[in-house]
Formats: sequence, C-alpha cells, structure tokens
Amino acid sequence: MKSNIKLNIPARRPHLDNKSFYLLTLGCDKNTVDSEAIGQLLTGYGLRETLKPERAQLLIVNTCGFIDSATRQSLDALQDLADSKQPGQALIAAGCLASRAADMIQTEVPGVDGVVGALKWDSFGPMLTDLGIEIDNGAANRVTYGLLRRKKKQGPTSYLKISDGCDAGCAFCIIPQMKGKHVSRPTEHILREVRQLADSGVKEIVLVGQDTTFYGRDLGVRDNTGTATLLKQMAETAPEVMWFRLMYAYPRFVSPALVETMASLPQMAHYIDMPLQHAHKAVLRRMRRPSDQSETYGTIERLRAAMPDIAIRTTFIVGYPGETEEEFQYLLDFIGEMQFDNVGAFKFSPQASSPAAQQENPVPEEIKQERYDRLMALQQEISLKKQQSLIGRELDVIVEGSGTVDYSPRDSREIWVGRSYRSAPEVDGLVFIEPRSLRAGFPEGTRPYTARVKITDATEYDLWGKLIS
Repeated sequence: MKSNIKLNIPARRPHLDNKSFYLLTLGCDKNTVDSEAIGQLLTGYGLRETLKPERAQLLIVNTCGFIDSATRQSLDALQDLADSKQPGQALIAAGCLASRAADMIQTEVPGVDGVVGALKWDSFGPMLTDLGIEIDNGAANRVTYGLLRRKKKQGPTSYLKISDGCDAGCAFCIIPQMKGKHVSRPTEHILREVRQLADSGVKEIVLVGQDTTFYGRDLGVRDNTGTATLLKQMAETAPEVMWFRLMYAYPRFVSPALVETMASLPQMAHYIDMPLQHAHKAVLRRMRRPSDQSETYGTIERLRAAMPDIAIRTTFIVGYPGETEEEFQYLLDFIGEMQFDNVGAFKFSPQASSPAAQQENPVPEEIKQERYDRLMALQQEISLKKQQSLIGRELDVIVEGSGTVDYSPRDSREIWVGRSYRSAPEVDGLVFIEPRSLRAGFPEGTRPYTARVKITDATEYDLWGKLIS
C-alpha cells in the first residue's frame, strides 16, 4: 500500500456562521464595559457571538490608543484579522484608537472595512447594513445603546461605567482627544443598570470612568457632591450588593462629602483607587496636574481618619521628561511616608499628539527602568508589612474561582481563589483559600460567591487563609 500521499488541494475554508460576530477587547476595564455593551447591542440586532474568528461574519476589535504600545497592539490585532479575513467577512475597528486615528487605521490596515469611534455604538446598525450584514428588521431603530439591559458576563463582579471623557487636560494623556470632554451618564440609566446587575446575582459593582469623582458636574451639580449622592442612590437601589468599589478617583475631587459617604455606607468597600502620578511639585506642574501637595496629604488624612482600615491604591509615572534624581528621590520619600497599600508604576511613554511628547530633557530608557525597579522594590517592602499585619484577621472574600496546590509530590488539593475588599479585580492581589480541614476538603455542592476567611499567611501581593464559613 502506498503511503505519504500528498495532494495539491487548497485547504478547505471553514464555513461562516451567518449573522455572527467575533469581538476582541484590548485595553482597560472601561473598554471591557464598552465591549459588553457592543455585544448586547449586536445581539439585539439578531447576531450571535462566537469565540472563533474564522467562523464569524463580523470581526470587531475594540481598540486602545492610550499609549504607543497599546496603539501598536491594536494595529497588530487588526492586521492579524485582516490577513486571515475570508470572503464574506467584514472587519471593524472600534473604540478609542478608532476615535483618535481613523485615517491612520485605514492607511496602515487597508483590510479594515469600517471604523466606529468610542461612544458611537449606535452607528453599528447603519454600518452593518452598508456592509451587507443582515440585521433583524427595524432593530437598529428599536435597540439603542442607552436602553440596553445590562447582564453580567460571568462571575460575581461587574464593572459599571458612570461617565466618559475627561476635562483634566494632563500633559501626558490623550483621553480628551479620543473621548472628548467629561460626560456623566444619566443617573436613571446607572440606577437601572445597578438593579439589573443585582438581579443577575452580581455581588460587587466596580465604578469606573476617566474621573469618577467628577460625576454630575455636567448635570448641574456644583458642590462636588455628585459622586457621593450617586453612591447613596446605588446603595438604596440594590441593598443586596456586597461591595461598591470606587476606581479612578481624581485627588482634588475626593471631597469630605464623598469620604463621609464611603465611611457611612455598609456596602462601600473601604478602598479607593486614586492615581497621583507623581509627588514632586515641579514634575506635577510639567504634567499639568494639581501641584499643591497639602491637598493630597489632607485627602489621605481624611480617608484614613474616617476609615482606619481603608486600602488606598495609587499609580505613579517614572521617567517623565525632565525628572531629575532629586525629584525621583522625593517621590520615593513620599511613598515611604504615605505607606500606600497598593501601587502601580509606569515608565513614561510619550504619545505623539500629547503636550508631554514635546517637552524637553527626555529621560533615557535605562534610567526609567532603574527608577521603576527602585520604586517597586520599595513598595514591595511596604506591601509585605501591610499584608503580614492581616495575619490572624477574618475577612469577607468574593470567591472567583478554584485551583489546586501541591502540598507534596503526591498530595495535590483544591483551593478557592478570591479577593477581599482590599483588592480590586485584575490589578491587585488575591486571597487563596484552603478548607478548614485539609483532610475533609471543602463542603460539597456549588462553590459559593462569598466566604468568610481567616488569614494565615501573606506575600507582597497575595494572602492565604482558611475557610471559616
């Protein structure tokens, strides 16, 4: 019998699923929320989502253009899909980069068939019709972004976008170019979405926006109480939600009213994400950020006085143009003094259309890396002490999944994985949960979404504990 037969026959192309879409999300958690909305919008049009791009009639990349590396990642993802695109498939670039650089996208990736900018999701309907993709009769007029019914994608946690755009004008940021000025979502839309998420079983709602503490200014709220009032309304709307978590708080607008509200509402996670970017006055001025550090000290003091157990997360940029060794050392001293619970650091990456890209005295890459390493080493020491202080405490934990751990070469056992109030999803550490008795294991039945855990060990980022209930 003959073997090793080779036939000169073209590979068979997979069959396309009519009225189907594949959606790739790049970038931050705000893009995740937008992709959920896009998916629900397209489902309302009668399309079905598939996880296999080779089977989808419609290919979508929800792009990010915040920094150069994100722009490159978005263009590469679009090019990969364009290169493998089959007859009958259409490719759409959506989101932030599509808002800022539509012409560049179509020049660099000619295979893109359409561009939908951020917050222009209702234009999908007419575009799909123009591309020859069938949608349900009248759906484009009947199904709109503002009236979508929010459903959780998976797990006990969901992000909730309360605003978009930004008025701050930081020199290093191009968000205003991509998304425009700050726009608060109507309160009634947010509260309806909160109720829908609670009805679907969500235990934690994470508030996101370019600046969550600016909420309501464009709706006529002038006394800096918009976010505090919204939090109270959310808590009343969904009292069964375990935690509301506040991310992307602008330091200047963390008002006394907001601090008081966070401290008084039982459902508020005693946690805040407050990006500071730097500490030295001269660097902050070059960044076009508030440079009065007395405001920052006062805000942190108020937060810790009202909530002694609060976990404060912040982010810093190292290697900003003109940053001297003295300015960087000032930042290290500030971090050492403030003892933040969680810190993220980024090496400065210039954006071509940002004012910072034109500033003089760029910092060499090797110095950026060296400063990044020093900052993170300092923060790891601080984080470890903070984490170890929790040993012996009992914490409520949202359980997100499970795994296994090897206690010996022949002894591999199940653990649960979750987060306490001290950790935000995706950016902070985890809690690894062991059963009360390793021999008995976990209780039988469905794994719960929440658990009470006694902390037994700690690392710089993660906690270990035993299940109590």
